[in-house]
Amino acid sequence: MMVKTSEISIPLVFNDEEQQQQRPFTATLTLSTLVAVLGSYAFGAAIGYSSPTQSAIMPDLNLTVAQFSIFGSILTIGAMIGAIVSGKVADYAGRRVAMGFSQLFCILGWLVITFSKVAWWLYVGRLLVGCGIGLLSYVVPVYVAEITPKNLRGGFTTMHQLMICCGMSLTYLIGAFVNWRILALIGAIPCFAQLLSLPFIPDSPRWLAKVGHLKESDSALQRLRGKNADVHQEAAEIRDYTETLQRQTEASIIGLFQWKYMTSLTIGVGLMILQQFGGINGIVFYANSIFVSAGFSESIGTIAMVAVKIPVTVLGVLLMDKSGRRPLLLLSAAGTCLGCFLAALAFLLQGLHEWKGVSPILALVGVLVYVGSYSLGMGAIPWVIMSEIFPINVKGSAGSLVTFFNWLCSWIVSYAFNFLMSWSSTGTFFIFSSICGFTVLFVAKLVPETKGRTLEEIQASLSSHSTKRLI
Repeated sequence: MMVKTSEISIPLVFNDEEQQQQRPFTATLTLSTLVAVLGSYAFGAAIGYSSPTQSAIMPDLNLTVAQFSIFGSILTIGAMIGAIVSGKVADYAGRRVAMGFSQLFCILGWLVITFSKVAWWLYVGRLLVGCGIGLLSYVVPVYVAEITPKNLRGGFTTMHQLMICCGMSLTYLIGAFVNWRILALIGAIPCFAQLLSLPFIPDSPRWLAKVGHLKESDSALQRLRGKNADVHQEAAEIRDYTETLQRQTEASIIGLFQWKYMTSLTIGVGLMILQQFGGINGIVFYANSIFVSAGFSESIGTIAMVAVKIPVTVLGVLLMDKSGRRPLLLLSAAGTCLGCFLAALAFLLQGLHEWKGVSPILALVGVLVYVGSYSLGMGAIPWVIMSEIFPINVKGSAGSLVTFFNWLCSWIVSYAFNFLMSWSSTGTFFIFSSICGFTVLFVAKLVPETKGRTLEEIQASLSSHSTKRLI
């Protein structure tokens, strides 16, 4: 039910059984999510491309280690550019158009990489792919969060991370058997698939309501919930909340730095910074070189990573709407802390020339614990929470800012990783372990549980919390 005041309609929470009856899986909801997360697969393929191709691209194009580091990290430069404009594009053109626009960049980038003869063309292609995935990294989780009911939102939004994981893992595996140019062409396939599928799915009902297309919003919601579903209450909640927010001015990025948004901004930006400074992109981009440095077979290490990453990510999807966001985040952050500590210990023993037979295995175990723990929660949940905690009138600006910080930190880690490993492999992993340990404290202190609450309820709660802090 819904209680109305003179200014806003306040939605009350249904019990789980009623929610399950009113918000079922539907073919349109499932198809729309699958089409959206094709972009996530393209995202994962782009991230996974540099590791299996390093040993072939460097001799083919006579690249130095520094040049290949530029190639690996310039993806994140492009992603920062895409992130800056992602919120505005998604707000003004719509979520579907933003996804299609991003895939044009990705397709062009993959084609440029495929036919590159010199380093500069490689950089241009990688930069274009980065621009595309910078847009996708914001718009895909936001679109999925906005089309799904609250009892399914966590699991469906986590599909974003699952498909990133699948794209990355399959690129690792395929890259072991095909030429790097062929692998780039394969990377373009999901981009074409999403581009051709977008006309067949509805746009976000919340975005349609925000831009004043109320009939289209109701129609899209009806398609998503099923032909016979009663959507009047959910449509009314979306409309009332959107109308209330539209009385406020659309916030720019500078305008976000107000007390009423400070809690949401701290949580969103903080999780993204900690996610990246925990070392994930350095470890993923250069997994093969880590295993070689530790004295382990790179092929066995990569296969073991894939064997761990996909099942654990699936487990995270299944647990998201059962255990809640906070418990998974806490467990995941603690696991990444342990994994980095074990890897650091392995390199320490290697440097001391102690337990020579044990240190490579310990390094492998550490990396696998880290990757498995990250896949369980830290990979997906910051994006889920980012898509949930910002009101619709600031979602574009806030999403751009949060996504930009994610990619900025990703670039710092991916570019500096090889140099850090040259300085001290042990020290590098001890630094990552310390940051992961701090993440546990950050989540325990600041991150709210958003399971089982509508987007409007979450945003009202956070706004109230910011107001209390101000008072």
